[in-house]
Parts: sequence; C-alpha cells; structure tokens
Amino acid sequence: MARPLRIIYPGAFYHVTSRGNERKNIFKSKKDREQFLEYLASAYLRYDAVIHTYCLMDNHYHLLLETPSANLSQIMRHINGAYTTYFNIKRKRAGHLFQGRFKAILVDKDAYAKELSRYIHLNPIRAKIVEVPEEYEWSSYQYYIGLKKSPVWLKKDFILGYFESKIKKASSEYEKFVKRLLKKKDESPLAQVVGSAILGGNEFIDFIKNNYLFEKKKNKDIPALKSLFQKPGLGEIFDAVDMVIHMDPALARNVKMYLARQYSGKSLKDIAQYFNIGDSGVSQASRRISMKIREDKNLKKTIEQIEVKLSLSRMKT
Repeated sequence: MARPLRIIYPGAFYHVTSRGNERKNIFKSKKDREQFLEYLASAYLRYDAVIHTYCLMDNHYHLLLETPSANLSQIMRHINGAYTTYFNIKRKRAGHLFQGRFKAILVDKDAYAKELSRYIHLNPIRAKIVEVPEEYEWSSYQYYIGLKKSPVWLKKDFILGYFESKIKKASSEYEKFVKRLLKKKDESPLAQVVGSAILGGNEFIDFIKNNYLFEKKKNKDIPALKSLFQKPGLGEIFDAVDMVIHMDPALARNVKMYLARQYSGKSLKDIAQYFNIGDSGVSQASRRISMKIREDKNLKKTIEQIEVKLSLSRMKT
C-alpha cells in the first residue's frame, strides 16, 4: 500500500476521517459512541489535541483537529488504537477495525474551517438520518448552537469567532450559516483538495510545499507528492482558461500567456513559439494582465477560478 502524505508541523489543522474495515459499522451502540468521545477527551489531555468539530456516523467519523505539538500520528494512534482495543474486547473479536490508515487533509484554516465544520455537521442530513442537524446527538453541532454545555476538550471558539465576538450571537449566526444549505445540494469543500493532501489556496499550497515538502519531493513511495510538484502543461492551462473565459478571445489569449509563465515551467521562448510571437510579446501580455489583476476585481476572481480548475486537475493525476 502506498504511503499517505503526512504534513506535520506545530499548529497544523486537519480534516481527519477513518472508516470501518470493509465499510462495516464501527459504532454499534450508544456506549460505543460515548467511549469514542472519551478517547477524544484523553487525546486532548495526554497529547494536546485540539478538537474543533466532530461527527460520528455508523461506519466512519469526521474530525477537525489541530495539533499544537505537531504529533498527528501519535494522537491518531491513541484514538483509533484505544478504540479498536475497546471494541475488540467488548465483542470478543480480533483484527483490524478500521480500513487502512486514517485519512488526514491539511487545511488552510482561515479559508476553510467554517465550510468544513458545516460540511461535517450536515453529514447526518445527507445520510437522511435526521431532518435538521440539532436532532443528531453524535456531532458537535448541538454544542455550537448552545443546546448543550460543551465538554472542556471541544474548542468551538475558533470557528464561532468568525461570526461574532459574543458567544450567544455567534452561535445564532453559525446556526443560520449551517441551515442555509439544508435545502440545497452543497458541494463538498473537499472537492478542492489538491494532491489528496492539502485544502487551501495557491499561496497556502506554495507555502507548505516550500517549507515542509521540498525535501520529500523525490520520495517515490508517496504518490501525492507527484501531483503536488507536477507542473500543469500548456494544454492543461489553455483548456482551463477556455472553460472560464468564453466571450473574449483577446483576453483569453493574454491570460493564457500570463498563466503559462506563472505555472507551466516553460521558457519564455517555448511559450512565444506556441503563440507565434516574440519573447517580448509574451512578457508584455503577462505584465498587462498582472497589472490589470490589481485593479480589476472581476478579472482577479476569474483568474482564481482558473487556478482552482488547474489545482483540481492536478489532484486527479
């Protein structure tokens, strides 16, 4: 089995999931769920785990987890290992409970924490278990909206702080934020994960690559590294531009040159040959787009849409 990419540093923020072996249920009773929450509490006490959000489904669970001590693997060994031991002893069984290794996506928390918490809290709705999220007992949602007193290990202040400074008002605004998608088919924010490992904008991804992954990039045992460091080809860039800019061929051409210089790794000469112009023509077109992005918010948003498409396509390679 290929090794998953683990990006570890103090204060890293993750979306963590773990699923039952053969997709079988890992929680079969109220006591099972209560015991699992006890292991979240002990992970907080022993290993400095910060649990922001959780949801326990029948055959898997979700966590938004922060690691001030850069010890993700230690935390997860404790949670999954202790729970497996409890589950096996209780049911007189042996062997694996969880399907392979846990999955951990590194998250740009300022950009995605709110969306991910909503996605997690709406899991029981998508599974048609309940009609509204506060009816589901085994998630952190009831604590977020003030229906129950939070356990000491659940840290909801960070996400609620995006809504209001006063906790009661923040809880009310958060409830509105979550329920805004009750009647809608929401796209998972996880659809934007890059390299099966990182959820964040280009600036965040570049920061992580440059500071934590550069030394690892030649490791062939970690396939996710290939997609993170693989540059998109000219054809891939141009297709992404054409998908977003339909009505302005001149703008599309200039944006293609700009993005080719930014992301393809191709020389100025190679890009110029493709467009049948001189090197200086590519430089001038790129410079014009760069300047225009600073002044035109709509163009900036358009470029960001194209960059997202490029990130998504790299994720699939």
